[in-house]
Amino acid sequence: MLDSIFSSALTDTTLTFSNAILTIGLAIIMGVIISLTYMKTNQSTYSQSFTLTMVVLPVIVAIIILLIGSNIARAFSLAGAFSIIRFRSAPGDPKDIAYVLFTMASGLACGVGAFGYAVMFTIILCVLMFVLSRFNFGGKKAQQKTLKVTIPENLSYEEALNEVFHKFNVPFDLKKIRTTELGSLYELVYSVTIHESVSQKEFLDAIRTRNGNLDISLTMSPTPEY
Repeated sequence: MLDSIFSSALTDTTLTFSNAILTIGLAIIMGVIISLTYMKTNQSTYSQSFTLTMVVLPVIVAIIILLIGSNIARAFSLAGAFSIIRFRSAPGDPKDIAYVLFTMASGLACGVGAFGYAVMFTIILCVLMFVLSRFNFGGKKAQQKTLKVTIPENLSYEEALNEVFHKFNVPFDLKKIRTTELGSLYELVYSVTIHESVSQKEFLDAIRTRNGNLDISLTMSPTPEY
């Protein structure tokens, strides 16, 4: 029975009103499912524009496939039309790119009439994404961060915070030194690796005690672009 459902979907690609409505409706449902999965697995970082795009993208791809059908001339005409479009955006997170390809594949499956496969692949990949996120697959127990500390001139910048770093077992690398306030203060920039077991508040408090409550900032290090 399942084989008949999948095979009939693949062979029935005639463009009719009912087929178009079914294709678009299913593409919308697949886009909503994928978008919800993305929001659940990226609760602190997702944007509304990207989630809306994932709902619409499968529909767009499905409509394009429906319009092209098996007409080679239409395919070349469409390729020519899209060649004049330029998309400019900053490089995104690799996970976001994967979701874009995911939604396009879902829309493509709907467009060619493979409704059963579209549903099956979408469910399998959404479950996979959720499980990987749930178990924090590939997550690091230590985070690379940038530490900026201002110290008075009477402290030796080469060894000013070594004792604190050793106490909290924080690997560090002094990246930059500059003077401020007419040379009365030093601003030190470190690259530090902080394990999840380290209390960042206690770590910063120890630094404040050492530098006399002068300015301190701890930020995530920039990640490489893909």
